[in-house]
Formats: sequence, C-alpha cells, structure tokens
Amino acid sequence: CEILSSLPLQMSLYFNVYFFPFWWLVTVAILYLKYPALSDYYKFILVTIMILVSLTELIRLYLGYVGNLLEKVPELAGFWLLTLLPQLPVILFLLFNEGLKIHSLERAFHIIFAAFLSFQVVAAFFTLRRMVNTLASRFRLTEFHRLEEQRPGPGVPSLATGSGS
Repeated sequence: CEILSSLPLQMSLYFNVYFFPFWWLVTVAILYLKYPALSDYYKFILVTIMILVSLTELIRLYLGYVGNLLEKVPELAGFWLLTLLPQLPVILFLLFNEGLKIHSLERAFHIIFAAFLSFQVVAAFFTLRRMVNTLASRFRLTEFHRLEEQRPGPGVPSLATGSGS
C-alpha cells in the first residue's frame, strides 16, 4: 500500500498553523494603528478581508490536514481551491495595493504568508494529481478483478457461446 500524502505539503501546513495566529495579530494591530488614516472604502475592504481570511484560513487548513493525511481527494481539492481562489489573491492585494499604506512589518508578514500559499498551491496540485491517478488505477484494477470473477470458467457453457436448442 503506497502512501500518497505529501511530506512537504504537510510540513508547510504544520508551520502555517503556527504562523497564522502571528500574522493575524500583526495585521489586526497594524490595521488598528492605521485605521484613522484610511479612506472609508479601504476601511470597509480591510475589515471584510480580515473576516474572510480568518474564516477561510481555518477551513482551508482543516481541509489540507484531512485531505493530505487521510488521502482524501475531495478535501484536498477543496483545500487547493480555497488556497488558489480567495486566499492567494487577497494576500496579494494586501501585499501590493499601495493605497492601504502598508507598514514594513505588515509587508514582511504578507510576503511570508504569500510564500506559504504559493508553495501550498503547487505542492497540493502535484499531490492531488498523484492521488487521483493512483486511485483511478486502483479502481480500474478492482473493476478488472470483478469482471474476471464474473466470467465463467473453462468448460462451463455460457449464454454467449450458444448452448443451442
């Protein structure tokens, strides 16, 4: 029985679990400090992003752990999609939008978080592809063995050969 889970992906998830609370605290603290200087629409956008990232990250990390360790394709695919679609673009928005008045400490934490997300997108893609290919091969072999068992043995008349009347 081949192990399909990815050690580099699991290590990245492990470190991400410990990094995320620090990222969240630094981001909220700096948001609190620069909140009065921001325009109204950036205030709304940043608060919405913090809520979205916080909820999505908890779900994303859970799906990553379950999908990778238990070799479950749907959970790992959900992890990959949540990483690729909402998380990575949002972090890149926080990293590169100069209208947010980005602090240097905040930029450093966003760069680390973006690196985690970028690595996890690539690692999860290759892990997911390997899992799907292996599970498809196992399914084909199981179907082949099931058909072999249903086929009549030698010397047994079959309806296909025509036991004529």
